[in-house]
Amino acid sequence: MATADPNFIHLSSPQKENGVSESPGQLDAGALFVLKSRGSWLHSGYHLTTSIVGPVIFSFPFALSLLGWAPGLLITTLQALITFYSYNLLSVILDHHAQLGKRQLRFRDMARDILGPRWGKYFVGPLQIAICYGAVIGCILLGGQSLKFIYLLYNPSGKMQLYQFITIFGTVPLFLAQIPSFHSLRHINLASLLLVLAYSACIVAGSIHIGNSRNAPNKDYSIKGSKENSILGAINGISIIATTYGCGIIPEIQATIAPPVKGKMFKGLCVCFGVIVSTYFSVAISGYWAFGNQSQPSILSNFMDENRPLLPSWFLLLTNIFTLMQLVTITVIYLQPTNEVFEKWFANPKMDQFSARNVMPRLILRSLSVIIGTTLAAMFPFFGDIMALFGAFGVIPLDFILPMVLYNLTFKPSRQSIVFWANTLIAVASSALVAMGALASVRQIILDAKTYNLFANV
Repeated sequence: MATADPNFIHLSSPQKENGVSESPGQLDAGALFVLKSRGSWLHSGYHLTTSIVGPVIFSFPFALSLLGWAPGLLITTLQALITFYSYNLLSVILDHHAQLGKRQLRFRDMARDILGPRWGKYFVGPLQIAICYGAVIGCILLGGQSLKFIYLLYNPSGKMQLYQFITIFGTVPLFLAQIPSFHSLRHINLASLLLVLAYSACIVAGSIHIGNSRNAPNKDYSIKGSKENSILGAINGISIIATTYGCGIIPEIQATIAPPVKGKMFKGLCVCFGVIVSTYFSVAISGYWAFGNQSQPSILSNFMDENRPLLPSWFLLLTNIFTLMQLVTITVIYLQPTNEVFEKWFANPKMDQFSARNVMPRLILRSLSVIIGTTLAAMFPFFGDIMALFGAFGVIPLDFILPMVLYNLTFKPSRQSIVFWANTLIAVASSALVAMGALASVRQIILDAKTYNLFANV
């Protein structure tokens, strides 16, 4: 007698064509409670934008300073096209399986069904959780640093330490982590989209203002350093640009869309990439134009000259407030994979989502997740360097290698077809980028190692 696989939505024959699912009793608690399929394509656009676009765009002028105008803009454009293509491939694969009556809701479900159970359980699942939880820690750290920036802006001789600001910031996602489902974040993620547009506009306006001011820095667009350092810097710049487009939760976002799902994710991607094009390129071009090869890893650092602001304090305050608020939303969205695992392991799908039996473990585990993430961010304020290494080994394989492999295995395109060789080329080039990104990240860790101290006030 066949048994129902609890990790997928199974569709009866008359329902396959329009994607209507059977009883939700076949789903585990993680899928049933966290990955509710009630959203529209527009909601998926909000989720995608929050998961991809964030304050990491502040590093774009720095990446261009390592590459130069033509190579930098070319790689930024090429990576945008590859990313859109890759994420659309994942969506097409998910649509295909949904039409066959087996809707996959998680990245590890895709890997298990297409590559085999061990790939989902021992590689893709753990890798995705590590990357997403690392993003949570990184966002909390950035939030603390942003709070400290505001503090020093108005109190330059202040004595508060970075770990105190990290702790303060961590209290906000501690409460928002209790929002029950991914779909419930749709309005918050719409606000996140608007915040991205707001602080990107601030960065562009600030860069243009400084670039045209009397105190404008000399606009030198040459590549600094020796030939060896220039090559390593270029590798680092490519890695920065590639990981800036990373997501890691495409299947989980598509899982929030109400059936039938076919074609809806493509519309959501169009919304997201509309925001990407309008923010990534404007911040990169304006920042690099204003500061040239003096661009710092965060453009906000260029807005200060030896602790003296080059822009009005209220303008810097507003930019940082927009950034802080959006960091909260990114933190919460990247908590969803761990939330889903907690629900799967500890919740009872046969009981109501808001019963005491399910609410108590949810409250305890989600709170512990944020508290541990906040503690790690405070302990390791150099976590950004470590995350760059994780990004090379995690983000690139999940987002730019695995989709190509899964598509070729699912649809088996002819070896003479353009699609087969395009996917193979992207997978091979991305694999080389993993190695180069890892090399650049390890080099940066070695260079920064002397500043590594627990609870350092950096």
